[in-house]
Amino acid sequence: MLQVTDFGLHDLRCCAENDFIGEHQYYRGLLWKSPELLRQLDDPNGFVGGTQKGDIYAFGIILYEIIARRGPFGLATEPKDIVERVKRGARAGAESEELLRPDIRALEGVVDEYALSVMRDCWAEDPAVRPDFPTIRSRLKKLKSGKSRNIMDQMMDMMEKYANNLEELVTERTRLLIEEKQKTEDLLHRMLPKSVARRLTTGEGVEPESFDSVTIYFSDIVGFTAMSAESTPLQVVNFLNDLYTVFDRIIRGYDVYKVETIGDAYMVVSGLPIRNNDRHVGEIASMALELLNAVKSHKISHRPNEILKLRIGIHTGAVVAGVVGLTMPRYCLFGDTVNTASRMESNGEPLRIHISPSCKQALDKLGGYVVEPRGTIPIKGKGQLQTYWLVGATEKAIQKRPVEGEERPLFCRPRRSPRLTDSRHPSISGMLFVLWNIICAVFKRYFEICNAFYGFSMPN
Repeated sequence: MLQVTDFGLHDLRCCAENDFIGEHQYYRGLLWKSPELLRQLDDPNGFVGGTQKGDIYAFGIILYEIIARRGPFGLATEPKDIVERVKRGARAGAESEELLRPDIRALEGVVDEYALSVMRDCWAEDPAVRPDFPTIRSRLKKLKSGKSRNIMDQMMDMMEKYANNLEELVTERTRLLIEEKQKTEDLLHRMLPKSVARRLTTGEGVEPESFDSVTIYFSDIVGFTAMSAESTPLQVVNFLNDLYTVFDRIIRGYDVYKVETIGDAYMVVSGLPIRNNDRHVGEIASMALELLNAVKSHKISHRPNEILKLRIGIHTGAVVAGVVGLTMPRYCLFGDTVNTASRMESNGEPLRIHISPSCKQALDKLGGYVVEPRGTIPIKGKGQLQTYWLVGATEKAIQKRPVEGEERPLFCRPRRSPRLTDSRHPSISGMLFVLWNIICAVFKRYFEICNAFYGFSMPN
């Protein structure tokens, strides 16, 4: 068993270094340092710690010491001269045969070539060429072939096997944790606006906020109650799911937030929680026109010959918005603007977009939309009100943004992955418990053997 030290401990050990250490001892301690690290010693701003590639170089020197039964370089030369020659070779970029390395010519024919090649690769001048420790371990496995393995070797192999298994389990558990965290964030972002959800997840409070001008969209399906009475519950659920899947796919291309769906009612708002100046009315208007076109070609699965009649109402005004509830928090809108938008929808006509006077004024100011007057109609709580129909848009209207990819279903059948609680994959705590019992049993057996041969007892 071999331990390569001095990696990552330089800052802790620097204060304990002896300022009066002799020159010979100082340079002898540098015989295992790689050329690139020796060069950094001359740079006052350089990094003087260790590196993994530097450890590989040191391992190659140590491997030579073990096999050759000699010092680091096997020379009678002063350590200072050796260190300076190693540094010069690194700086000069000399050829490999000109670089100062331990002389292994005497080992050729005595030591297997694969061991010598490992040494040569470990002390390569270019750090990027040096192999990593897993590769070295794999290449040196031949050293143990044909040799009897003692109980400590078996214990170390067993501990390595369990450690590798634990790493796989931890990696799998981490992946599952990240997936579940992403699902939770996706669910939260669908329940609340992303900016509000981020503030809640970071522990910040979300105070109610007033918005001077937003645009609210309401729609429902004319004749939905009668159709529901003539359909099975499963048919109704499938119908609404198909319809709202189309709606959700369309609104992703606009700067809007879906507030809620209640039965056949669909509510969308633009202009909050992030204000977008006067664009909110155009975002809702363009979205409503696209939704209306999509509905005209949408087929009801259990009633393919029936035309879906969508009724839409839009209003622009001021609202107050905030998060309501703890168990099931919702981002809710309050104010007369919500009621007026609902009245625009309920007093509209099938397959038409009914808008309020304030919405019409905002569209005229923005430009790019075709509006027709409907006339004066009674609106509950408003009296007689002049309203309008939104009938089209020009090339100056707000266009749909490109949407990257499809929004995946939040709740779907996950791909099969090994669970850590399965019998084939025990939990990490269970693995640690088994590993501890194995180690205790191995040490107990080891001390029993030592007691039989050497006569000392096992410690308590």
